[in-house]
Amino acid sequence: MKILVLNAGSSSQKSCLYEIADEALPNQALQPLWSGKVTWTQDRGGAEIKVRTATGETLQETIYGDSRQAHVAYMLYALSRGATKVINQVSEIDVVGHRVVHGGQDYRHPVIVTEDVLKAIAQYSSLAPIHNPAALEGIEAIEESLGDITQVAVFDTGFHATLPDAAAIYPGPYEWLKQGIRRYGFHGISHQYVSARAAQILGRDLSSLRIITCHLGNGCSLAAVKNGLSIDTTMGFTPLDGLMMGSRCGSIDPGILIYLLRESHYSIEELDNVLNKASGLRGISGVSSDLPSVIEAIAQGNERAQLAWDMYVHRLRAGIGAMLTSLGGLDALVFTAGVGEKSPGIRQAVCEGLGFLGLNIDSLKNQQQPMDENIATPDSAVDVLVIQTQEDWAIAQQCWQLLKN
Repeated sequence: MKILVLNAGSSSQKSCLYEIADEALPNQALQPLWSGKVTWTQDRGGAEIKVRTATGETLQETIYGDSRQAHVAYMLYALSRGATKVINQVSEIDVVGHRVVHGGQDYRHPVIVTEDVLKAIAQYSSLAPIHNPAALEGIEAIEESLGDITQVAVFDTGFHATLPDAAAIYPGPYEWLKQGIRRYGFHGISHQYVSARAAQILGRDLSSLRIITCHLGNGCSLAAVKNGLSIDTTMGFTPLDGLMMGSRCGSIDPGILIYLLRESHYSIEELDNVLNKASGLRGISGVSSDLPSVIEAIAQGNERAQLAWDMYVHRLRAGIGAMLTSLGGLDALVFTAGVGEKSPGIRQAVCEGLGFLGLNIDSLKNQQQPMDENIATPDSAVDVLVIQTQEDWAIAQQCWQLLKN
């Protein structure tokens, strides 16, 4: 089965083509036959297109004009044409899977895209204004390029549908719940994949493990995974809640918002911009939302950058502590995504604060760019893993399962 995956962002559209045997899913992630990415620039509506095949052929072009759908169509054209050709014609593709950030309460599992599904994705765009509209653009681009092909929506919120009410419902008026205001959680595709992969690496049954997964990228969230199910998470009604992030503030006193609205006369747009784009590492350090840049500034004696680091670590430890109480213990701690996979300093700082659990990491292993590896010492009471998140592969798996079932 040939499965094309589209993963939409605010300024990019990534795509991968996988081929999975009809008989059974492999135990480990396959490498895509083909991968492409469109990155939209601010320059005259330009688009940078990069394509690479498993055998090393590449395409890199910048084009201008046309619509975003046309740019995606141009990228997909490279599947069956030119040096990056891996199939004879696009009709060989059996299904297209899309990452959709917000599915609300109605969509808890992957579904075949219908008119009703499209309306729901559009409806929830107000809660995920960066990502849901981009997912809709991707679906439309596939319709234009590949015609009447089966498309599947895989929802980031789906994995957290198992949150108990005590964790999911906010302590405001009960009427909020009737309005759909509740904790949804995000990064679910990643949390689900890395928790299952952790069990596989450890040779343990996922249904017997208590795991905290730390998805640390520009957006950051934690999940408490018990017996393979999400029972708590840090992101909430929107992806703004929870941990301190690259440019998002995470959890703050809601009274601050009332104060800013009343005393500083913030508009809704100004407030949105401050909370989502001018806070977090960027807002505190004044340097960047990118952790390596903050670390570089710390080395140069930048006190605000040091404060940003200290706050980031403090809030991450505190978040892990909250997940720990939900689980009632801990068997494995997992780091994933850009920061989680690539920052030994963050992993070291976090784990040092969890020594009271009997958790110890091998400092040498931690520094050696571990990947899909347990970096805990043999005497550690808790396993600590660094796992490369494979959201695209996870989407392909779920498409395969949906069509097979």
